[in-house]
Amino acid sequence: MPGGRLTPDDRRRIAAGLAQGFGYAEIARQLGRPTSTVSREVTRNGGPGSYRAEAAHAATVVRSRRRVPRPKRVEKPLGTDEYGRAPELVADFSAQFAELFARTGFPRMPAAVLARLYAADSGSVTAGELVRHLRVSPATVSAAVGYLEDQELIRRERDGGTRRDRYFVDESAWYRTTLAGARANELLAAKARDGADSLGASTPAGSRLLGMSEYLEKVGLDMVRSAERWRGQLGG
Repeated sequence: MPGGRLTPDDRRRIAAGLAQGFGYAEIARQLGRPTSTVSREVTRNGGPGSYRAEAAHAATVVRSRRRVPRPKRVEKPLGTDEYGRAPELVADFSAQFAELFARTGFPRMPAAVLARLYAADSGSVTAGELVRHLRVSPATVSAAVGYLEDQELIRRERDGGTRRDRYFVDESAWYRTTLAGARANELLAAKARDGADSLGASTPAGSRLLGMSEYLEKVGLDMVRSAERWRGQLGG
């Protein structure tokens, strides 16, 4: 209802409206919602070109259910943060985590940015904070952030009251990137299948391509099923 929370059906109608090229005002009119509600929803979940109704709903469920109790305040040693941790502890963990991300295939700078985001209690940082923490140029940070956004592992929002962008990581990030990986598998499988048809399925090359296509199709379906089971456990 107007003024209430967006429902899964509302989000599907938003996605359909964007696909048809409607503006935020027109979509909001169809939903009976303020234009600002639609614009915030789309911006928060990837923008007009990347908005997905299911992923947006999953992200909302995660945000609404995430209620981590704040640790009790204790007497802290001088030079530590509000939880009594030395800056070196956070920095060391970030470096080790970044190294593990890099070993899985991430380029080193996106790996460092992602590790820093996970080590931040807020789950968010600005570009300026990344420049200071990682001791790299703004252009290097911009390229790393662009890579992570393409993988749907992070999202950006305007930092309240400023012109700065703030980058966020949340628990639905791996759900989104799993779906992105499944989509990539679908494209590869389709191209391999086309190649098998063109070269001849009975030829060695065609047979090899056909096997690749079948494997990627099955793995992609398994990825989607697994991701949906995870989302179902959150009540999405």
